[in-house]
Amino acid sequence: MWSFFARDPVKDFAYELLPDSQEKSGIWTLHRGKRKTNGEPVSVFVYEVTQGTEQQTQLAKAAFKRMKTLRHPNILAYVDGLETEKSLYLVTEQVTPLAVHLKAQAEKGGSGELEVSWGLHQIVKALSFLVNDCHLLHNNLGVWSVFVDRAGEWKLGGLDHVVPEQGDPTGVSLPAPKAVYPEMEKYDPPEMPNSSGEKWAGEVWRLGCLIWEVFNGPLPRTSSLRSLGKIPKALVPHYCELVGANPRARPNPARFLQNSRAPGGFLSNSFVESNLFLEEIQIKEPAEKQQFFQDLSDNLDSFPEDFCKHKVLPQLLTAFEFGNAGAVVLTPLFKVGKFLSAEEYQQKIIPVIVKMFSSTDRAMRIRLLQQMEQFIQYLNEAAVNSQIFPHVVHGFTDTNPAIREQTVKSMLLLAPKLNETNLNQELMRHFARLQARDEQGPIRCNTTVCLGKIASYLNAGTRQRVLISAFSRATKDPFPASRSAGVLGFAATHNYYSVTEIAARILPTLCAITIDPDKSVRDQAFKAIKSFLTKLETVSEDPTKLADIEKDVASCAQAAGASSSWAGWAVTGMSSLTSKLIRNAPGTEGGAAAEGSGANTAPLISLPLLLSNNDKRVQELCSVCSLYIWRTFLLFLLFHLVGRSSSSTAVKKQSSDWSSSGWDADDSWSNEKEGQGQSSAGEEASTAATTVRTEGGLSKAELSKKKREERRKELEAKRAERKAAKGPLKLGARKLD
Repeated sequence: MWSFFARDPVKDFAYELLPDSQEKSGIWTLHRGKRKTNGEPVSVFVYEVTQGTEQQTQLAKAAFKRMKTLRHPNILAYVDGLETEKSLYLVTEQVTPLAVHLKAQAEKGGSGELEVSWGLHQIVKALSFLVNDCHLLHNNLGVWSVFVDRAGEWKLGGLDHVVPEQGDPTGVSLPAPKAVYPEMEKYDPPEMPNSSGEKWAGEVWRLGCLIWEVFNGPLPRTSSLRSLGKIPKALVPHYCELVGANPRARPNPARFLQNSRAPGGFLSNSFVESNLFLEEIQIKEPAEKQQFFQDLSDNLDSFPEDFCKHKVLPQLLTAFEFGNAGAVVLTPLFKVGKFLSAEEYQQKIIPVIVKMFSSTDRAMRIRLLQQMEQFIQYLNEAAVNSQIFPHVVHGFTDTNPAIREQTVKSMLLLAPKLNETNLNQELMRHFARLQARDEQGPIRCNTTVCLGKIASYLNAGTRQRVLISAFSRATKDPFPASRSAGVLGFAATHNYYSVTEIAARILPTLCAITIDPDKSVRDQAFKAIKSFLTKLETVSEDPTKLADIEKDVASCAQAAGASSSWAGWAVTGMSSLTSKLIRNAPGTEGGAAAEGSGANTAPLISLPLLLSNNDKRVQELCSVCSLYIWRTFLLFLLFHLVGRSSSSTAVKKQSSDWSSSGWDADDSWSNEKEGQGQSSAGEEASTAATTVRTEGGLSKAELSKKKREERRKELEAKRAERKAAKGPLKLGARKLD
């Protein structure tokens, strides 16, 4: 039981000191520490009562008390404390002594004037708070009493010697710094302590000593203050006022701050102004916030890295979450993100980005798409497929062309992270619609270019179904850049085509482009043709190289063979159909001997000769025959096109999502199935004959209809004549039959 009351309170302390992290800070020893519950980093000032003198213990207890009661943004923040008989523990926010910070910055190239200007601004503001608002004197201002937090902001500490300006009413007096540390005498002002100067005269004198040491290093002696050294010219006039021999002429800290912030002053710059705005951002108007974030993006490049990470970033995130700042925060947010590690980026920025993609604000969406390159590497595949891609695809159907274009371009970055369904089905469906129906030529062109660049991420089946059809359609686009993109797409994806596809589908398409009105398109077509012909010649010379050339082509030989077989039928089938049409043309039906002799084109050759005959009956017969032949030929072409359209519709209904989306609507290489249209000669002849009979039947029907119409008109005319002859009926008269 007694052991319970004898427990060491240090063991129950909520904070843990990290080993090998101590630094001397006046009478205190500064340790790095962390909270035991969540690992939050802190700084712990420790004073050992057994190792200090009575005066030092008095100062430590006074500082412990002051830290609890003084609260100001520019004064070191008190977090927790522990007082025992053996030691004092003072827990504050995580900080580093200014001397250590300046030394580390010197190794990196020195602290910039912007950082120092804001640091001095904060210390002077804290000093003004003590002197003017609290009526306290610090009495210990110097490099040793200033600390720097993670954001690079300077905090005033060292409150060991703080006393009321009129003296302690309890009658307890603290020893002067030089009484504890004799070497501190060089920082005392030259006048007597009880001189008739202003109450702040000694405080601003020590402020001048601090400024000198920040720019020139440790102060060797009081007389060195006369040498300006590296003090900036803009600060020299105000520095001289601080260390003037006349204590009455030394300015109040508030006036020094005001003078230094005047135009051209050392504290008048974009960094100080940005910090002051951030401190008051909660009470600023929305228009002011918008303008500030727009200007902030240009200034961030010159701001210190730590300041951007630990002060600007939290304000940007808060402005987006609660301030409705909108798209204007994106540019500075991504600039600050460059300073973060991968883990920090995942924790702080990625959740915000995912939330931004669900926004309906068009300005927000287009900014995200434009700057996706800056954060895509931090996005994992699960977040892309489930939380980002479903929102991004809405951009494909947006009425704003700029959003559609940026959405297409963003697929270059998103494609490697998309899953099978989103990439090979959903994305291809949107690409097909854009290439076929979008009214903007540049968007159609970019769709083709993007497809060629992401081809390596598509699975083999999608490549076989999509690439040739898509690039072939692009070569028929009215926009020259789209036609060029189609040709370049073929060349860029050459390793995904079999030699059969090259010979039967790609080269015929490219050959048609060699007569393109645009010379740049023609030049690209010739280059691509030469490249593909070289592959074919290589295989022709050495068939054993076929496997090496087709190593990137998936096992889709059957589909490729079907396409090439159909292409061969398409070339020869038209000539055979034309010949059948000629052989079955009217005018030759009565001439069985001529047809049997095999003179298929005889009627076409002999018609001009017959037309020159003087026999009127012969000429009339030839005219009728000629008209009949041409009408039959045109009807056959119409019948053939209708048949192709209906067969294409049937194929489309059974095709994949890609084909149904419209990629192959105008592509004759992929609309038909192998063997479609390969009917026998008898079937083609019967089709042609049916065409002729149908033509004759339609002519008779039209003639009969015309005769009936004429007969009806005649009867109506006769009835009108009879009514006119009888005259008008009288009112009340009864018509007799």
